[in-house]
Amino acid sequence: MKLCIRIMKNEKGDYTAVCSSLPGCVTTGHTREEARENLDEAIRGYIAAISNCAVPQELEVVETV
Repeated sequence: MKLCIRIMKNEKGDYTAVCSSLPGCVTTGHTREEARENLDEAIRGYIAAISNCAVPQELEVVETV
């Protein structure tokens, strides 16, 4: 499964991470890395919630600018 994500600095100085392919799949983090980790977890939760299949161990995530 290949998903595109976007990580940007927000007005609080933290980072917001979005996966626009999965509506509502948005999270934040104090650092870019924390936002990415939180988004990975959110993506896995999203996929698990909408499907009855196992979530792949490795997700191919491509960050867009």
